[in-house]
Amino acid sequence: MKRKRISSLITLVLIGIMILSGCSSGDKKVSNSPEDKVYKIGISQLAEHPALDDARNGFEDGLKELGVNVEIDYQNAQGDIPTATSIAQKFVKDEVDLIYAIATPAAQSAKQSTTEIPILFSAVTDPVQSEIVDDWEDVGGNITGTSDMAPVASQLEIFKEIDPNIKTIGILYNTSENNSEVQVKEVKELAPAAGLDVETVGVSNVNELPQAIDSIIKKSDALYMLTDNMIAASVELLAKKAIENNIITVSAEETQVKGGLLITNGLSYYDLGKQTAKMAKEILVDGKEPSSIPVGLAEKTITTVNTTTLEALGLDPDLPIFKDATKVGE
Repeated sequence: MKRKRISSLITLVLIGIMILSGCSSGDKKVSNSPEDKVYKIGISQLAEHPALDDARNGFEDGLKELGVNVEIDYQNAQGDIPTATSIAQKFVKDEVDLIYAIATPAAQSAKQSTTEIPILFSAVTDPVQSEIVDDWEDVGGNITGTSDMAPVASQLEIFKEIDPNIKTIGILYNTSENNSEVQVKEVKELAPAAGLDVETVGVSNVNELPQAIDSIIKKSDALYMLTDNMIAASVELLAKKAIENNIITVSAEETQVKGGLLITNGLSYYDLGKQTAKMAKEILVDGKEPSSIPVGLAEKTITTVNTTTLEALGLDPDLPIFKDATKVGE
């Protein structure tokens, strides 16, 4: 009789536990779905200026639109490469789920710091030349991203569309920035087909810029501005000097036009950031390996003109190149 009572008691206890467990699971839903996970992303940005800021903002907004739940740790190296390395090492120590590196030195530092954590980059012109990836298609390793390589040939054609008498274009660039060297080489190769000669002046620090601007203006009929981080940070000074000397300026990207240069048929860094966010979702949520994702180029370009600069230079706003462009600076 005792055994029957004990057996019945045990049975009742087990049933009670099952009922309580069922109630508990009903009150609190547990999900292991990748869509519900909060991913930790470390953002390493080389420096503060509008193009790189746009790449970061576009990336963050793109993740929100895609419904990816993230915790962002944003760090800015303030233009210092050793700091960019320290930032990357911190992210590795913190075991983030993904590193987003904005600009070439930031991407190089991230690559040197880990072979395990997925890395995405943006605002890198030639990731192969910079030894960030093995190949544009077959990237190799744990890193891929988006390039800000500009459509140089179509941008060079703009000079003659504005003024057929332009013969020599000038380029200012940072001699220590590999991406700028790559762009200078490409411009020199493509310029003859556009009926243009090229003059260049290289600088190694911002203190050299005022004198370098005066020098390049004396040598040139017009100026072409690369996606160069140092030059971009001083775009307002460059625009002011160009207007004072009645010099036409064509830029490789739109944020420099917002800063006072005349015109571009170029990419949007904000859109490039959103494009990179799609890659982040593929890696974090969909489980793709970075090595399976080719480097992306800007999916579209936009012709943008600064109307204040247009008016200051006394150019005809009804020229076809200006008429249909997106207007800024009004």
